[in-house]
Amino acid sequence: MNRLPPAIRRDVPLAPLTTLELGGPARFFCQASTAQDMVWAMRWAAAQALPVFVLGGGSNLVVGDGGFAGLVLQVVARGMEFLPQGDAVLLRAQAGEPWDEVVAAAVGRDLAGIECLSGIPGTAGATPIQNVGAYGQEVADTIRSLRVLDRHTLEVRDLAPADCQFAYRTSRWRRDCEPPIVLSVTFALRPGGRPTVSHKGLAAVLTQRPSLSELRQAVLDVRRKKSMVYDTRNPNQRSAGSFFTNPTVSPAKATEIVAQALRENLVRSAEEVPQYPQPGGGVRLPAAWLVEGAGIRRGLRMGPVGVSSQHALALVHHGGGSTADLIRLAAHVRDAVADRFAITLVPEPVFLGVAWPGSDAGGKL
Repeated sequence: MNRLPPAIRRDVPLAPLTTLELGGPARFFCQASTAQDMVWAMRWAAAQALPVFVLGGGSNLVVGDGGFAGLVLQVVARGMEFLPQGDAVLLRAQAGEPWDEVVAAAVGRDLAGIECLSGIPGTAGATPIQNVGAYGQEVADTIRSLRVLDRHTLEVRDLAPADCQFAYRTSRWRRDCEPPIVLSVTFALRPGGRPTVSHKGLAAVLTQRPSLSELRQAVLDVRRKKSMVYDTRNPNQRSAGSFFTNPTVSPAKATEIVAQALRENLVRSAEEVPQYPQPGGGVRLPAAWLVEGAGIRRGLRMGPVGVSSQHALALVHHGGGSTADLIRLAAHVRDAVADRFAITLVPEPVFLGVAWPGSDAGGKL
């Protein structure tokens, strides 16, 4: 393997390709803009007996300090199409299209369905893997189909939403060790539809009948105040967004948390404990509330990493740190919540070349 094909690069740093700016290099690296490019790269990796990791925008990724010993395949296909179909308009976005540009294009055409997902970093192709969601919307609400490349057969297939097994912040593909490579995502949007205003924080700053563009701006403003919009001028910029998902507990456990919060003077009334009943009978609790209730304060520093000064769920790399530093901080936050509330938070990012402490899966190695 001394002479590499022109499309393959060796020892490419991955830190600059992630929003955390942490982690070691990819042993091999290739950019692909077409399905043919991907098939060629997958065949090359198979011939070398190399594992393959597909990289999007790097906004939800934790890379180990040792990097990745296989091929990192970065999907860079761009483009959007708007196709009227009955009462809907189908928006087909190529996998490498920056997600916020997709949302902006939909809102600019007065198409409702993804406006609350404004400001989320990453690429369109990554959104169905995690079932990206925020402020009362998630991509599963509007996804009509996916076009994917099967890693095993190297055939292009179209998948329906039912094939994805969407759930809260996850999908079948998040749980699959070798998920298909997303080529494009098609969303069914509502022309002239009313914006979704189900989040209390948004409702408080909006008029009674906001336009899609007004709601989008409100979401961006709220996210910006929480340092959840990527901005190179922001001291909290190097993060992966919310590091933990919001846990769903039983009604009995939620009642226990309320009683504990009152007993320990975390709140003055039961109504101050945020709870969100779920269709399945559980109750979702905000992880940020649990983190702060466990004594983890915004702005906490542990050397070169810390908790964002604007949002308790965002773990920040301040520069000069390592992934090992970040993992220690994250485990400290997780353990503080477990000790205080007997709830174990689950990390949201994907781990590449590093294990999440205590995980049976051991991370994506």
